[in-house]
Formats: sequence, structure tokens, C-alpha cells
Amino acid sequence: MPIITLTTDFGEKDHFAGTVKGAIYSELEDVRIVDISHSVDPFHLMEAAYIIQNAYKSFPPGTIHIIGIDSELNPENKHIAVLLDGHFFICANNGIISMLTSQIRPEKIVEINIHDRIESNFPVLDVFVKVACHIARGGTLEVIGKNIEKIKQLTGIKPVVNPENNQIIGNVIYIDNYGNVISNISRTLFEKIGKGRDFVISARTANFKTIHTHYSDAINFDLPHEKREEDGKKLALWNASGYLELAIYKSNPNTVGSASTLFGLAYRDTITINFSGK
Repeated sequence: MPIITLTTDFGEKDHFAGTVKGAIYSELEDVRIVDISHSVDPFHLMEAAYIIQNAYKSFPPGTIHIIGIDSELNPENKHIAVLLDGHFFICANNGIISMLTSQIRPEKIVEINIHDRIESNFPVLDVFVKVACHIARGGTLEVIGKNIEKIKQLTGIKPVVNPENNQIIGNVIYIDNYGNVISNISRTLFEKIGKGRDFVISARTANFKTIHTHYSDAINFDLPHEKREEDGKKLALWNASGYLELAIYKSNPNTVGSASTLFGLAYRDTITINFSGK
């Protein structure tokens, strides 16, 4: 049974997500539809890219991923279907897939060219669903598009290393439901540049000299509960995706605050790591 996932900025209030599911079921009764997220901030390509990058690998090869973010067709925003890492991705060529292709080379990319056969002002519903169902039936990408070699890249998402190799300047690329702040600084880059040296992470007024592997690593469980520093405990850690994350232990953005609110960090804000010694 084919699997089709949906990642959009439609939200939960409107009918759009349900309409897309209904259109898929109208074409394919024997299919599974999985919602990855419909709560991406409107037109937030980087946020959607981060979510997709971390979600798709949990699905079996052959899964079809519809990404409905900034998908209106225009001369600078064509539609594409991509076969990458054994998965199919259907989206606009707006840079959203570039975070995946920076690590894995696509097996095939086509620019979708079936628009003259479909009257549409809702491309996710009309075009993307048609393409997804075509692939789910075993159809090839060449039937619905022409081969292209390159896709648009998201700009400004790569960290910068200074010429002296003692500083990494990164940016906030995602803020999760807990208000934790995720940067674009990977553990691989940190270890390559840091080479075991001492360091200081700076993000506005917050500073860190240690990076943990788990949230609870920041808590000293050898102390009695009443003597532990838990509430509001700030920490830096390598998250499950291998990126540097700044967090508040057991934070709640609606009550006690979060890393984003307490550190004053928002999307694209700077996070700097300075290494000492040579």
C-alpha cells in the first residue's frame, strides 16, 4: 500500500488539508495518508525544510512526500518532483529541497509539465495530488515532467567559519513547539573546526561552555530534588538531528518561558562559537 505524506502551512482551521486528503482518496482508495505537519509558519521555507529533513527518513523507501509551502506556480516558482534517497518529493522549486540535496545527491529531478491539462488555482490539490497518485500507481517521473539538473538553493543557511578557523558563525533555522532554538551548526562541523578545543557559545546574552547529548544531562541527579537547579536551567545540546540546540530544561513557552523568549532569539538570529587556543 503506497504512503503519501503531507507537510503544509495550511493550519488546522481551514478546509485545505482535508480537501487534499479527499482528493487523494478519490483517486486512490488503497493508500495511506500521513500528516507530518500542517503548522509550518506561512511561507516559511527553512522551517519546512528542517521538518522534512528530519521526518522523511522514518518512512519506508518509495514514500511520496507532498510539500505544500509557497506552491503557487509562477515563472520563478516552477513545480518539481524529485527522487532522492529512495523517496519522492513533490513541491515548488523554491529551495525547500536544497537542505536535503546538500547531503544526498538526487537520483532524478523533473520539472512538472502537466499544467496545461489541469485547470487550477490550488496547485497542491490539483497538480501535486495528480503527480503523487501517478507515482503511487507505479508511474515514472518522465511522464509528468522534463529532466532538469539543478534546483534552487535556499540562501543564507550555511554557517560561516572565519579564516583563522577559531570561530563558527551560525544562525537560528528553527524554533520547535517547546521554544527550543535549533541552529544550522552541525556536530560534524563543530568537531572538524573545534578539534577538542575549549569554546564559548554566544547567543545574545546567553553563553554556554558545555554541549550535552540529552536534556537531562544538564541536571545533577546526585543532589536531592529540592537542591537541584532544574526550573529555568539553560543548556546547549546536540539534538537528534545532529544540530546545535539551545534549550531551557522542561520549558513551556506559555508559562515559564523558553529558550526563544528568554534568550530573545528568533529565526535567522546569530549564534557564534569561539574556540580558544590553536
